[in-house]
Amino acid sequence: MKTSNLFFLISSFFLISTLQAQDITVSNLEEYNAAISKISEGGTIILKNGEWKDTKLLAYGNGSKENPIIIKAETAGEVILTGDSSLSIYGTYVIVSGLWFKDGKTTEKYVVQFRKNSKEFANHCRFTNSTISYFDVADDTIKNHWVDLWGKNNRVDHNNFTGKTSAGTTLVVWLKGEEHIENNHQIDHNYFGHRPDLGENGGETIRIGTSANSMKSSKTIVESNTFKNCDGEIEIISNKSADNIFRNNLFIESKGTLTLRHGNNALVEGNIFLGNNVSQTGGIRIINEGHIIRNNLLIGLKGNGYRGPIVIMNGVPNSPLNRYNQVKNVNIQNNTIINCGPMAFGAGKNEELSLAPITTIFANNIITNTDGTQILETVDTVDGITFSGNIVDSEAAVNTSYFTKANIDWTLLKSLPIPSNNNDILKSVTKTPKSPAQDIVGATREIYVAGAFNLNNTKIPRALTARTGPGWKPNIIAPVTKAEDLIIEPGLGTLYKAFSKAKDGDIITLKSGIYEFTKSLKIKKNITVIGAEDGSTVFKMQDNIEKAFNYFIRINGGAALTIKNITFDATHSKPIKDAIVSPDKMESTMYALNAEQCTFQHFTTQNGGSIFKAYEGTTASSLSFKNCSFLNSYRGLNLSYDKDNFGKYNALELIIDNCVFKDIEEFAVNYIRNIPDVTIKGGKLLVTNSVFDKVGNKEKGKVLITNGIHKVTIKNSVFINSYKAETPVNLKGTNNIISNCLFDDNGYPKITKGAKEKNVIYKNPKWEDKEQYIPSKKSPLLKENNGNALIGLKRE
Repeated sequence: MKTSNLFFLISSFFLISTLQAQDITVSNLEEYNAAISKISEGGTIILKNGEWKDTKLLAYGNGSKENPIIIKAETAGEVILTGDSSLSIYGTYVIVSGLWFKDGKTTEKYVVQFRKNSKEFANHCRFTNSTISYFDVADDTIKNHWVDLWGKNNRVDHNNFTGKTSAGTTLVVWLKGEEHIENNHQIDHNYFGHRPDLGENGGETIRIGTSANSMKSSKTIVESNTFKNCDGEIEIISNKSADNIFRNNLFIESKGTLTLRHGNNALVEGNIFLGNNVSQTGGIRIINEGHIIRNNLLIGLKGNGYRGPIVIMNGVPNSPLNRYNQVKNVNIQNNTIINCGPMAFGAGKNEELSLAPITTIFANNIITNTDGTQILETVDTVDGITFSGNIVDSEAAVNTSYFTKANIDWTLLKSLPIPSNNNDILKSVTKTPKSPAQDIVGATREIYVAGAFNLNNTKIPRALTARTGPGWKPNIIAPVTKAEDLIIEPGLGTLYKAFSKAKDGDIITLKSGIYEFTKSLKIKKNITVIGAEDGSTVFKMQDNIEKAFNYFIRINGGAALTIKNITFDATHSKPIKDAIVSPDKMESTMYALNAEQCTFQHFTTQNGGSIFKAYEGTTASSLSFKNCSFLNSYRGLNLSYDKDNFGKYNALELIIDNCVFKDIEEFAVNYIRNIPDVTIKGGKLLVTNSVFDKVGNKEKGKVLITNGIHKVTIKNSVFINSYKAETPVNLKGTNNIISNCLFDDNGYPKITKGAKEKNVIYKNPKWEDKEQYIPSKKSPLLKENNGNALIGLKRE
């Protein structure tokens, strides 16, 4: 974002050349409104430097290409709009320049919009040389956008957009109505800065169109922008319309992908993705048809699955507009992929996403890595993809039907790795009818070679040389927020506002009583929720709710939740499926959960229900349950949805301490990893001082399912009353051990492949109080009677 003298000269000449006698300087909103009502073609309004608080600017008029209407800061960057401020641009040939929307709280659904209302729009208008930073919303339930583009032939350029933390896409192009179709908007030379993980859908940096309008032509050009640390969600850019162009953009350490989500015939070329080995950084994800993806450079992207460097999705038969159309007639050529995670073809395959890509070309690409890791994950058949001329420089094993292994000589051009001239293997490939005539720097391909670069290249790609952001440098500092202690009363929907406003470190204290849910809650920060010590703080679904929801709480990626003294009760005429769930599937940013002294009861839904559910492709850094009770439910903790994904598992560690699982129809825990050898490190389960009473009580029933988990420790625990289950626990591998446990009416643990069994006893536990699991004085659970350690619950 260095100052460009050339940009200043061009801008200054343009602005000066359009000034007329109507130049008016204003110092407040009243003066501005008087001036804008009188301005005509060729006029300029100059806003005096200073803070403009709670200012809603209407920038309108009917200028011409030769004589636009200009609204600009006296000094670019020194007109600061704060508080409840916004800007509406409408009319024709209106230019707004040099503003800084800073640290405000808007009551609108936009900060800048290219319209006045649903009938008056902008055409040939421009928002330029400005900044929006950390501009929040006054009402956290509103999903707002920083820029809403309506009309046609508008331009958003040379701006800085940094620090959007509220829900909603940063910049949206709308196609509602014929006035916005084939709009030919330009979004160029902007700097899109840090956008933290929103933790839910709707955190895109740019979205063009919507599902409902995705088959309409937009013809929007997104070029020469920088996207740095844009982590709002998996889709950095969401293409949801047809005929758009994405070229010469630079993506730096952004945890997501340029996603061709809906719509056809996108062109993606000349873009550079630099992951710098940051986890979850991705490249290009492809859905629908007619796209061309060529001459892109992808380096150091460490995402996988949906965040791979190149991802081709499966489609849905007869897909509605909001789902996934089959990939067809897509052309992916002459891209260079260096030290990235695996590509994924046929991604998302399941019963619904059953259509593999067809009539697609993957040709003349270069893929290389230095660590020999997997190049391509084929999730479904690739018979509909034509492979040719793809060169792999790696120790990784590849299918020779798809790739040619070769050693490529690399050189550095100002730290940028490019193939040297000494690479005849790259000249051996064959053009296809749609092979690009130029390379990534725009040079003619006189000698056709694989990859993004000509072999004799001496130029830096345009994505790295573009001057992005305003001509002035904003000194952006994130506002400091302090953790708070919040006390929330019971009632209907009382938690939502507290959760949506919660900041990292906040402690939410709940009183005794019932907290009725009308919809699910999503945790986006690191927060603690504490109920009444006697366990009388209860979460329930509203009794007369019209539409049931699936879970009480979702912990989004990057968030951590601690809960204490809360009862989750699923009793309802329309029972809720799950108490707590992970981020949505394939959202692999880590999260954490710590539950203490909580009760989970009556989660009886058999259609996929469980008390805790980890979705496919998600990973918890830690899941911890201490002093908790899991009662009268279908399933306990379900971490099994990566069973078909090789080597994947849903938590680095799972801790169960001093807990009770009683009357659970299937398993207490299903925590697995698909791996051929359990000695390969990955996954840790620790179960201590817990009771499992009538869990999985059926033929072939399991209490703890731990297939493939590297380190499993089960000790000081009680397994009773699952008399139909022959093998409640099956341990495999030298790092699996069960010790000092009691089994009664509960089958026998199976120990194989070097697993260990120590001091396991098969006796009646002899309860003094079998409801509270208090042992009698003669119980074998007591240390003085078994000679080792207390078995069962620890009590203060």
